[in-house]
Amino acid sequence: METGVIVALTTAASSEQAEAIASALVAERLAACVNVIRGIASVYRWKGEVARDEESLLVIKTTASLLDSVRRRIRELHSYELPECLALAVADGDRAYLDWVRESVGSPPPPPDA
Repeated sequence: METGVIVALTTAASSEQAEAIASALVAERLAACVNVIRGIASVYRWKGEVARDEESLLVIKTTASLLDSVRRRIRELHSYELPECLALAVADGDRAYLDWVRESVGSPPPPPDA
Protein backbone atom coordinates (compact mmCIF):
# COMPACT_ATOMS: atom_id res chain seq x y z
CA MET A 1 0.00 0.00 0.00
CA GLU A 2 1.40 3.40 -0.95
CA THR A 3 0.54 5.90 1.80
CA GLY A 4 2.58 8.94 0.73
CA VAL A 5 3.58 9.34 4.37
CA ILE A 6 7.21 9.17 5.45
CA VAL A 7 9.19 9.27 8.65
CA ALA A 8 12.28 11.43 8.33
CA LEU A 9 15.11 11.24 10.85
CA THR A 10 17.70 13.77 11.89
CA THR A 11 19.84 14.35 14.96
CA ALA A 12 20.72 17.58 16.76
CA ALA A 13 23.64 18.52 18.97
CA SER A 14 21.47 19.96 21.74
CA SER A 15 17.93 19.81 23.10
CA GLU A 16 17.52 23.49 22.25
CA GLN A 17 18.47 22.95 18.62
CA ALA A 18 16.21 19.90 18.41
CA GLU A 19 13.27 21.89 19.81
CA ALA A 20 13.93 24.77 17.39
CA ILE A 21 13.97 22.44 14.37
CA ALA A 22 10.90 20.51 15.55
CA SER A 23 8.92 23.69 16.25
CA ALA A 24 9.82 25.26 12.90
CA LEU A 25 8.87 22.15 10.91
CA VAL A 26 5.47 21.88 12.59
CA ALA A 27 4.73 25.64 12.58
CA GLU A 28 5.59 25.84 8.88
CA ARG A 29 3.36 22.82 8.10
CA LEU A 30 6.32 20.79 6.86
CA ALA A 31 5.63 18.13 9.49
CA ALA A 32 2.50 16.97 11.26
CA CYS A 33 4.45 15.86 14.32
CA VAL A 34 8.06 15.67 15.45
CA ASN A 35 9.12 13.45 18.34
CA VAL A 36 12.28 14.64 20.10
CA ILE A 37 14.17 11.81 21.80
CA ARG A 38 16.87 13.22 24.07
CA GLY A 39 20.05 11.66 25.30
CA ILE A 40 21.01 9.25 22.55
CA ALA A 41 24.63 8.30 21.92
CA SER A 42 25.81 8.46 18.32
CA VAL A 43 29.01 6.74 17.22
CA TYR A 44 30.07 7.60 13.69
CA ARG A 45 32.99 8.08 11.35
CA TRP A 46 33.71 11.71 10.45
CA LYS A 47 36.70 12.96 8.47
CA GLY A 48 38.60 9.70 8.98
CA GLU A 49 38.08 9.52 12.75
CA VAL A 50 35.60 7.66 14.94
CA ALA A 51 33.57 10.16 16.96
CA ARG A 52 30.98 9.83 19.72
CA ASP A 53 28.46 12.49 20.69
CA GLU A 54 25.38 12.85 22.83
CA GLU A 55 22.54 14.04 20.62
CA SER A 56 18.78 14.30 20.32
CA LEU A 57 16.96 12.30 17.65
CA LEU A 58 14.08 13.89 15.76
CA VAL A 59 11.42 11.58 14.31
CA ILE A 60 9.55 13.66 11.74
CA LYS A 61 6.15 12.60 10.34
CA THR A 62 5.47 14.21 6.97
CA THR A 63 4.71 13.37 3.35
CA ALA A 64 7.02 12.28 0.56
CA SER A 65 6.05 15.35 -1.46
CA LEU A 66 7.46 17.63 1.28
CA LEU A 67 10.74 15.78 1.82
CA ASP A 68 12.85 18.22 -0.21
CA SER A 69 11.40 21.16 1.75
CA VAL A 70 11.97 19.37 5.06
CA ARG A 71 15.56 18.58 4.09
CA ARG A 72 16.20 22.19 3.01
CA ARG A 73 14.75 23.58 6.27
CA ILE A 74 16.83 21.19 8.39
CA ARG A 75 19.98 22.38 6.59
CA GLU A 76 19.02 26.03 7.20
CA LEU A 77 18.42 25.53 10.92
CA HIS A 78 21.17 23.04 11.71
CA SER A 79 24.63 23.69 13.13
CA TYR A 80 26.16 20.57 11.58
CA GLU A 81 28.22 20.74 8.40
CA LEU A 82 26.36 17.65 7.17
CA PRO A 83 23.09 17.05 9.05
CA GLU A 84 21.50 13.63 8.86
CA CYS A 85 18.27 13.47 6.90
CA LEU A 86 17.01 9.98 6.19
CA ALA A 87 13.51 9.19 4.98
CA LEU A 88 11.66 5.93 5.55
CA ALA A 89 8.50 5.24 3.58
CA VAL A 90 5.49 4.30 5.71
CA ALA A 91 4.10 1.17 4.06
CA ASP A 92 1.03 0.95 6.26
CA GLY A 93 -0.53 2.46 9.35
CA ASP A 94 -3.77 3.42 11.01
CA ARG A 95 -5.83 5.03 8.24
CA ALA A 96 -7.08 7.87 10.47
CA TYR A 97 -3.54 8.68 11.64
CA LEU A 98 -2.17 8.67 8.08
CA ASP A 99 -5.04 10.95 7.00
CA TRP A 100 -4.23 13.30 9.88
CA VAL A 101 -0.56 13.48 8.83
CA ARG A 102 -1.51 14.30 5.23
CA GLU A 103 -4.08 16.91 6.35
CA SER A 104 -1.68 18.55 8.81
CA VAL A 105 1.05 19.41 6.32
CA GLY A 106 1.24 21.57 3.21
CA SER A 107 -1.00 24.51 2.57
CA PRO A 108 -3.45 25.30 5.37
CA PRO A 109 -7.05 24.44 4.66
CA PRO A 110 -9.28 27.35 3.67
CA PRO A 111 -11.13 29.02 6.55
CA PRO A 112 -14.72 27.86 7.09
CA ASP A 113 -17.41 30.09 5.64
CA ALA A 114 -18.70 32.53 8.22
